[in-house]
Amino acid sequence: MEPPQSPSSTTKKPDDQNEPKQTPPPSTTTIHHCLPHSTTPTTTATCRSCGGPAEIPPPQPVWSEMSPPPNYRPIRAPAVNLPPNYSQQAIILTPVPKSQKVSVISLPHEFQSPSKMIHSPDDIRHFVETDSANNFVGFIVSLSESIRGKKLSEPCHESEILGCICSIMDTLMCWVDEIPPVQQSARYGNYAFRDWSARLLASSEDLMLKFLPEELRSSIVELVPYFTDSFGNSSRIDYGTGHETNFAAWLYCLARMGLVKEEDYQGVVSRVFVKYLNLMRKLQTVYSLEPAGSHGVWGLDDYHFLPFIFGSSQLIDHKYIKPKSIHNQDIVDNFAEEYLYISCIAFVNKVKKGPFYEHSPLLNDISGVPNWNKVNGGLLKMYKAEVLEKVPIMQHFLFGSLLKW
Repeated sequence: MEPPQSPSSTTKKPDDQNEPKQTPPPSTTTIHHCLPHSTTPTTTATCRSCGGPAEIPPPQPVWSEMSPPPNYRPIRAPAVNLPPNYSQQAIILTPVPKSQKVSVISLPHEFQSPSKMIHSPDDIRHFVETDSANNFVGFIVSLSESIRGKKLSEPCHESEILGCICSIMDTLMCWVDEIPPVQQSARYGNYAFRDWSARLLASSEDLMLKFLPEELRSSIVELVPYFTDSFGNSSRIDYGTGHETNFAAWLYCLARMGLVKEEDYQGVVSRVFVKYLNLMRKLQTVYSLEPAGSHGVWGLDDYHFLPFIFGSSQLIDHKYIKPKSIHNQDIVDNFAEEYLYISCIAFVNKVKKGPFYEHSPLLNDISGVPNWNKVNGGLLKMYKAEVLEKVPIMQHFLFGSLLKW
């Protein structure tokens, strides 16, 4: 059975949305407004009474007026008949980012406390042109390629540092059980999350010392801010793709210091990142974290982006699971534990109600892409454009000696 039609598949012109519907005159014999034969309306049909053109009212929009279609559709060309958007077209035509080898620092190295540097679109343009930005994106692509065609349960190289980081994630998970949510009337933002965050901040240096060798212990001043910003904001009690990017930046810093090596990349995704994702889902559920910077129904996901990138890479060249398979509940139920993309779909189905094409139209759109290779490339471009090049997200990002401004 064909999946329900997504909002992006309509061909209605935005300029027609506010036009009044043509109302027939109060007559039992006349069923239309006859137009002058010299008139050439946009949509016409032949009048049975006079043989002239008859105007047909435009179709009604599928989407809600409260949630208009997004300006950016990276996976495939927009089905909505919008005016030309040249910046959007430029993004779509941009090459897929390539993997890069992370440059390891040499010791001794002077670490510094990272700070915010992005305040305007000009700062964003400066950032995306730097070697640091390209190397960071290349690191994300390398993580994606490391898990290509592999299940999460497949054996991989598990170094001592990866085991230590996984142990830290388990510790943070236990803290959620020790700090239960408080009773309050607000739907989002349980105040108990601030207690959890306070414990994280107080313990972060000790957590870093568990795996840092003696010669790199001075890096704590640079690592701790990335790490503590990876789990949401305690003041706003929210979480979003910016915090997720901080966790990726923390892993990137470890790679820059030579603690995480290329042979660890598959384990970084299938062991460390999976632990992090499970922790964040628990924090989101228990403490009702507000989505930070969410696009609402027109976003890819309320909280995450990277698991869709890694998960789509896992499914490249899969014999049976195709992008449209996310609508098959049996596949979602049976493969959520092995593939991050399917796991994300299962979680979306769990926390959101109603038809999938209504609460997740962009994911529904992506399900129409013919293969996972195109999905993965499109998501990488979308991550760069919708996360790393957005001032509201990157204004909170930090820059130090490992991730330079």
